[in-house]
Amino acid sequence: MNLETYLRFVIALVFVLALIGVLAWAARRFGVLRGTTRLRGAGRRLEVIEVAPIDAKRRLVLLRRDQTEHLVLLGTSGELLIESGIAATAPPPVPDPKPKATA
Repeated sequence: MNLETYLRFVIALVFVLALIGVLAWAARRFGVLRGTTRLRGAGRRLEVIEVAPIDAKRRLVLLRRDQTEHLVLLGTSGELLIESGIAATAPPPVPDPKPKATA
């Protein structure tokens, strides 16, 4: 084998890895992996608010649909609805990063 063969191999490897990266990005961007397309702006009705891991196999997920929140326990044996119909609260205010100057 000569240097040209190794160079062709490296170029082909880089090309295939770049192609896999582009396809993975496109699948995430257009929602192909989940079977749905992403809606923008006001058309979105479902949102994951928070995820809290319980242990290596289970986690609590707080979901918001329209103006109602649902607490779900996800695990390897399935899912369990913990609480439903929680009234959605407004998110806490974000503190101003700049301190106000006093005169």
